[in-house]
Amino acid sequence: MKARSFIYVALGLDLLLAAAKFIAAGFTGSASMISEGIHSSIDATSQVLLILGISTSKKKADDERPFGYGKELYFWSFIVSLITFLLGGCISMYEGFMRIKKPAFEGNPVSDYIILGLAFVLNLISMRTASKAFKNQRGKTVFWEAVLKTKDPTTLIVLLGDYGDLLGILIAFIGIFLGHALHNPLYDGITSMIIGFILASISVLLIRESKSLLVGEVPGKKQLAQALAITEADESVIKVKKHFSTVMSPDHVVLILNTVFKENLNTAQITEAIQRISLNIQKGCSNIKQIFIEPVKK
Repeated sequence: MKARSFIYVALGLDLLLAAAKFIAAGFTGSASMISEGIHSSIDATSQVLLILGISTSKKKADDERPFGYGKELYFWSFIVSLITFLLGGCISMYEGFMRIKKPAFEGNPVSDYIILGLAFVLNLISMRTASKAFKNQRGKTVFWEAVLKTKDPTTLIVLLGDYGDLLGILIAFIGIFLGHALHNPLYDGITSMIIGFILASISVLLIRESKSLLVGEVPGKKQLAQALAITEADESVIKVKKHFSTVMSPDHVVLILNTVFKENLNTAQITEAIQRISLNIQKGCSNIKQIFIEPVKK
């Protein structure tokens, strides 16, 4: 849980920001601030659901789920992605549309600027913690390649949410500033719609990744190659004829190996070799939790 402590940091900050943004919107009537308040509220809801997903995914395997509950994390990540789009993107665009239809400004925008400045600083703190966690995950992998290939959507959701927040804050600031400077609240409605579009765009990417993980993905090529190399390096093995694998959760991979053993081995020797190979694979690839080695003919 320590590795995902950034989720709790993000949750606390988003709850604080949501309250502050809605209070500011209440004073000024800014659609951009309402959209930003919605954005922070959805981010907080997302983190609560991710915490739920992490908790349920840790349940031990049982008769009903012999491979464990790891995909609970991917299910809740998928739900989070949908919520971000439906509640965040659509409502923000609706608020912007209504403000364009009935443009109006109330009160002094100073409170908006103060809240947006505070939000920018707090989002930077949240983004830094999420970025650090994501950097540890991806190692030397290029950022966008890691985004598309990550097996842990929790970090990705928080990180992209923070990037979206920062961009949304800048856009909201521009909309509020132009609206008051030019005495045209139309800009406020337009920027609210842009913020909604950003949320929707982030959600499309998250939905794609969450769906892919939920349906089933193979582990990384390097890890799979390492497991195959360990198997074929064993003195009892001729080659791995076929292999099948799937990711159940970020730290749980299932691996099936159709393995050709040397012909002079008896059943006891093959059994001993299977146990030895399985142990060596798990030593080298700690997240490969379940290994099934099936002896086959050439």
